[in-house]
Amino acid sequence: QVQLVESGGGLVQAGGSLRLSCKASGRTFRNLNMAWYRQAPGREREFVGSLINGVVNYADSVRGRFDISGDNTKTMVHLQMNRLKPEDTAIYRCHTWCAGGECFSGDNAWGQGTQVTVSS
Repeated sequence: QVQLVESGGGLVQAGGSLRLSCKASGRTFRNLNMAWYRQAPGREREFVGSLINGVVNYADSVRGRFDISGDNTKTMVHLQMNRLKPEDTAIYRCHTWCAGGECFSGDNAWGQGTQVTVSS
């Protein structure tokens, strides 16, 4: 069973930066693909970016401002968010699923989320 814990959210002024982290336990990111999603109050969940088999992809709304990276332990993935805008305000959650090979139902996991608030 994969467990995910996000951290790094907070309050920042527009134009500022935050770095979110998603820590996985139970499996490493060698075996998992992952994605970041966000959801603002009253809005549907929105794709932010993904790391799939080593390839990074971003939503148009964040491309050029956000950067996804992993660490050498393969247990943490980071979301570096730069030039933040008020419309980036949301709860950010990481999501994993099996990357192939030996898969388990528990690979499909969501974190609880971390709040990001960008003031104007």
